[in-house]
Amino acid sequence: MNHNFYTGELLLIDKPYTWSSFQVVNKIKHAIKHHPSLMLDNIKTKPKVGHAGTLDPLATGLLIVCTGKKTKTINELMGQEKEYTGTFLLGATTPCYDLEKPVDFTFPTEHITNDDILLAAKNFIGLQNQVPPIFSAVFVNGKRAYELARKGEEVELKAREIEIKEFEITGINMPSVDFRIVCSKGTYIRSIARDFGLALGSGAHLTKLCRTRIGHFKLSEALSPQQFVDALNKSQESL
Repeated sequence: MNHNFYTGELLLIDKPYTWSSFQVVNKIKHAIKHHPSLMLDNIKTKPKVGHAGTLDPLATGLLIVCTGKKTKTINELMGQEKEYTGTFLLGATTPCYDLEKPVDFTFPTEHITNDDILLAAKNFIGLQNQVPPIFSAVFVNGKRAYELARKGEEVELKAREIEIKEFEITGINMPSVDFRIVCSKGTYIRSIARDFGLALGSGAHLTKLCRTRIGHFKLSEALSPQQFVDALNKSQESL
């Protein structure tokens, strides 16, 4: 593994379940901080490290970590389309639209047919206005929405225009529905879960989510944080 972390690298990392995106960045930052190449030429400063698009702790999948001068490309990378796979659970909602909070309301699902589910997915394709979850990193009056929500404060978020380019139902095992979605930047899959339940005259929340692609970068090309550290340590041994 040959890297120049100052010139800049794009590292494809498979974020583990329950890890925050910040934890992944810290793990990578700590590993490269102790790389022998950073001790050459009396370099005293450490390269910048950041990620191009947050994943929720309960989501897994592709996280692009940028170092050095490549951190300048973060906004460009965040603007690329993304692909996700996951699972909705019909008939119940949670305040955060995923499993981070317990179920708050339950709804009937007996009236929902497979054809209803397929049609609902088809109707989501295209441009639309989406309201982000209150438990999200969206700024409200200078603070993150989730910070206010966790304090029990009322949070009102404005709808944003997003685009669902593909919405494929990959499996139905009521009340669980598996999906694959290709979407624009700024799309919250948790909000799609909420809206999908409403479209079916019920409720829904997200029980599983994996980001499989960002632009042309694929999850299949990514390393886990530990695999990256192991590969980096192995390269140190050969120096």
